[in-house]
Parts: sequence; structure tokens; C-alpha cells
Amino acid sequence: MATAEPERDDAPEDEMKRKFREALERKKRAQAERNAAGAGKDPSKVHAAHGPAGGKRTFRRKSGG
Repeated sequence: MATAEPERDDAPEDEMKRKFREALERKKRAQAERNAAGAGKDPSKVHAAHGPAGGKRTFRRKSGG
């Protein structure tokens, strides 16, 4: 009977690990499907981050005192 108790203690941890692995696999599968569907799109989350500047920058000194 003493050997049965440690198995019960390990079972919730094993079940928790199994649930996390299943969730991770679902997440990876969903991400792979999204990547396959949008093969021609820009994969970056930030769009036009380094495009051309809107205009020439001007620097002015602070006047007055």
C-alpha cells in the first residue's frame, strides 16, 4: 500500500504536464496553419516601420533667454 501513494502524488503532475503539452501542440499547429495560409504576406508584425521619412527634418535653435 505504501507504493500506491507515491503514484497518486505523481499522477496530478503528469496530468498537468500532459495538458500543457497538448495545449502547446495545438498552439504550434494553429500557428503553422496561419503561416501556411499567409505565405505571400509580410510575416512581420510591425508594418512600414522603416519607410521613407515624411519630409526633411529641420533643426532650430531655441531663441530668447
